[in-house]
Amino acid sequence: MLHGVDVSSHNPSFESEGLDFVIVKATEGRSYTNPRRERQAAQARRDGCVVGFYHFLLGRRGLSPARITAQARYFVEHCGAEDGDILALDWETDPKGRRATSAQKDKFLREVKKLRPAHKLILYVNRDLWTRESTGDYKADGLWIADYREAGDPLIKDKWLFHQYTSEPLDKNVADFKNRDALKEWASTT
Repeated sequence: MLHGVDVSSHNPSFESEGLDFVIVKATEGRSYTNPRRERQAAQARRDGCVVGFYHFLLGRRGLSPARITAQARYFVEHCGAEDGDILALDWETDPKGRRATSAQKDKFLREVKKLRPAHKLILYVNRDLWTRESTGDYKADGLWIADYREAGDPLIKDKWLFHQYTSEPLDKNVADFKNRDALKEWASTT
């Protein structure tokens, strides 16, 4: 197992030395960009980590497909991804209790794959949402599952690549790759 963290503007400082990967929140909706994104990614790169960027999808029933497409475009235009970086969609309920539908999640993933075909794209989702029958199973290039339990042992049957196992003191993750070179190779192949 490889070890990493995911960070956002809520993490003004974090330690990346000794980690294998860091996934940085880049954008949310069609107007928010993490003001610490560039510095956080640069720190991870200096420490030799594989870098990823994620977008928090804002959606709800009745939201037009054009607005989901606009979020995908906003993400790829503002994330700052370089060759070999991982892209991710954060699909969960927002603080107001709203969540994008499964169809909106799929639309976003497919649009990002179309706009950035050379990047690996993964889906971040918690175990409860992923295992509901109505959520579908499209996950682009892989699944990043949030299930707060023993690292590397999420309670799902599906193949996962990343597992967020705690949020204390920040979001900690493991990745199911043999070593950092294997993760780099996976991230850089289309």
